[in-house]
Amino acid sequence: MTRLSADLLLLFAAAIWGLAFVFQKTAMATLGPCGFIAARAVVATLALAPLAWFEHTRPRSPTEPRHNVGAGIVAVAAVAGVAFFGGAAFQQYGLTTSTATNGGFLTALYVVLTPPLAWLLRGVRPGPTVLPAVALSAAGTWLLGGGTFTALSFGDWLIAACALFWAAHVLLSERGSTFDRPILFTCLQFAMVAMLATIGAALTEPVTLAALAAAKGEILYVGLLSSALTFTILTAALRHAPASEAAVIVSTESLFAALAGAVLLGERLPPIAWVGAAMIMAAVVLVQVGPRARTVAPPVS
Repeated sequence: MTRLSADLLLLFAAAIWGLAFVFQKTAMATLGPCGFIAARAVVATLALAPLAWFEHTRPRSPTEPRHNVGAGIVAVAAVAGVAFFGGAAFQQYGLTTSTATNGGFLTALYVVLTPPLAWLLRGVRPGPTVLPAVALSAAGTWLLGGGTFTALSFGDWLIAACALFWAAHVLLSERGSTFDRPILFTCLQFAMVAMLATIGAALTEPVTLAALAAAKGEILYVGLLSSALTFTILTAALRHAPASEAAVIVSTESLFAALAGAVLLGERLPPIAWVGAAMIMAAVVLVQVGPRARTVAPPVS
């Protein structure tokens, strides 16, 4: 895969993720958050399982690098699955009261949070643009709420909080890409998500076959396209595109979410909110195109 091919695939994934906000919101008419997450994760796991087995067992040439794909990939995928479940749960609960448009822009905050989290976990000091980007994104969030934080719904705050989990997931996906088994890694993490979400649904929500049937379109779109396909693309593309470049490209999901929300749900933002959304996107770009971060400690191996 060339770098250009990887970038185009990431843009394709961003479009799928942006549209997924609409399906994630409409699914809440019949399913609870954990029930929907469990259903999408089960679909993704079942779709990927045979492909993951083929990827893991296919013959490899003598010159192809060998990778440790035993306990190592299982451990990283399991932790990535926990981070994914945390992000998906906060996001899905948030979409019960937040709009798909707000959800897309607030989720993009994960890009701004990724460098500070990498500093905390890996000792990779953020570049000088990170602090201004954090301030810019906070101001953008304030304007997205109409010039006051109190105008943001409880769901908006939940989606803003989910960005921390997605930031952790980005770092774990980057680590998972080193195993050179993107389908297996994605399949394993969705198996973890399915287990956690099923437990959550059993404890907190009534899930019926009628509810699952009513939301089958949303489940299939998010399970097959927005989960199985796109997260495999993400893991594979991170082998060929710099993480900073990939983060900027996939953050365009916010723009696709706004477009889908406007066309399919009739959502509209006031002018001041569009200014805030633009500031959030500017912060996303700023944190990624600034000077390269300086490593002060070796990454987690």
